[in-house]
Amino acid sequence: MAKKPVTSRSGRFFKLAGMTASVAGQYAGQKARSLFSSENDDGARSESYTRMASRITDTLGEMKGAAMKVGQIASQTQDFLPREFSDALQKLQKEAPPMPFEIILEQIEAELGKPVGELFEYLQEQPYAAASIGQVHRARLHDGTDVIVKVQYPGVDESCDSDLKQLRLALKLGGLLKMPKESVDQLFTEIRERLREELDYENEARNIELFREFHKNDAWVAIPAVIHSHSTRHVLTLELEEGDHVSEVTPERYDQATINLIGHRMFTTMADQLFRFQCIHGDPHAGNFAYRPDGSIVMYDFGCVKKLKPEIVEAYRNAVTAALAQDYKALDAYLIDLGARVGSQPAIDEAYYAMWRDILVVPFDTEQPYDFGEANIHKQVAAKTSTVFKYLDSFKPPVESIFIDRMIAGHYWMLKRLGVQAAFGEELRRYLAESP
Repeated sequence: MAKKPVTSRSGRFFKLAGMTASVAGQYAGQKARSLFSSENDDGARSESYTRMASRITDTLGEMKGAAMKVGQIASQTQDFLPREFSDALQKLQKEAPPMPFEIILEQIEAELGKPVGELFEYLQEQPYAAASIGQVHRARLHDGTDVIVKVQYPGVDESCDSDLKQLRLALKLGGLLKMPKESVDQLFTEIRERLREELDYENEARNIELFREFHKNDAWVAIPAVIHSHSTRHVLTLELEEGDHVSEVTPERYDQATINLIGHRMFTTMADQLFRFQCIHGDPHAGNFAYRPDGSIVMYDFGCVKKLKPEIVEAYRNAVTAALAQDYKALDAYLIDLGARVGSQPAIDEAYYAMWRDILVVPFDTEQPYDFGEANIHKQVAAKTSTVFKYLDSFKPPVESIFIDRMIAGHYWMLKRLGVQAAFGEELRRYLAESP
């Protein structure tokens, strides 16, 4: 039997406080044990981390909202949590269990001020999709327009700040934050700002209109239009734009040439947003994109949008240019500009940069099509993660560009799942050569 969702602010607080106490207790126990035993310290620590990660992941998944969203971001941000946590938090990337339909109906009627029957010809009970802060239901307006209705879970908006404070406390008391306090403050401020925006569906409606305008000449990009009469801060109604989930892009319906065309278009939308629009779709996972056999791409969910500072885009452009040119002295300087490198620390061994360059730029370093379906860049990165510890004091999470990294990683996984075969080097160099 499904557990009743926690929607009250006090209920959420006590649930998270219980999780925090449990994690703190486990950490204290692990520290005490380590005083009396020097054997297999790494194994004991890993086992303790795994237990803590399981408790945190289970609680966040059950609670939804800001805490679960942070867990999703954390799972993609491997440089501020131990690997056991990043691995466990991957569970939160999966589709969330749905909220009971009666709660959804109450939320719609409270927000839009009318009975559901007056608002819609029908509203489907089975969710179209369920996520961390809300879920989506298919519906039809009385004028015959097919729509989807995105409904925010009750209590999530009001509890955002307290959720974040409790989650941060749990990570701190569990000995899990591997960064100086200043960097933690920056990171949580950035996450809080993005979450505040994502919890405001009126803000998302504005983002949708911005991106529809930006992509208006890209006939192959479909972004659902907003139905303003049926939208508020916590309910967002959009015209239905359907496409195939990546799992439905099969050889029976999509030949390799179409898949490659989609891959080029995915790269173009990403590079356009980064280098020209300087405003990026910050939540690029499989559920937020769909595809059509004519090579079109449908983009969903513009709650998490990151407007980039021009100087950050320029530093990113310079860093990538330097890496491609194997100019590691320049790369070191640009990473300091980007906020990824601690400027007061000595210069980094060029061989260290060369090692990462040889892994990460492979898709852009060949004139021949790169087979993303066979790509193992993620495995190569994982195999070299231990080398980071040598330079732990020299690098810090680049807070301003964390969503750029998230966007690029998300696109890598989508290109891999699609099985794209394409050479992007020439295209990338054109973008890098453009004047800022």
